[in-house]
Amino acid sequence: QVQLVESGGGLVQPGDSLRLSCAASGSIFTINVMGWYRQASGKQRELVATITSGGDINYADSMTGRFTISRDKDKNILYLQMNDLKPEDTAIYYCKIASPLYPGKYDYWGQGTQVTVSS
Repeated sequence: QVQLVESGGGLVQPGDSLRLSCAASGSIFTINVMGWYRQASGKQRELVATITSGGDINYADSMTGRFTISRDKDKNILYLQMNDLKPEDTAIYYCKIASPLYPGKYDYWGQGTQVTVSS
């Protein structure tokens, strides 16, 4: 089992920045992919970005430029730096860890952290 706890969400104004964190604990696979996803009210959950244990990064096409994913492997913490936030970024942001060796079998999600962008 892997536990994921997100933090760092909140209410911000358009143009502000936020950094989300996701602390992972438990039986973390050596080879893994961690990622951020978000779900706005009434919409499907969508990919923001992923980063592998080897450091390979992938962003959803619409997320490039303002969002930066990173991880501290020693501390098992995943980050998402979000700049120039817009109202359409309002969503619950979820952290996920998965094993690329067993697709879909060992997927773990955090409880999510709310990000609200409003003036």
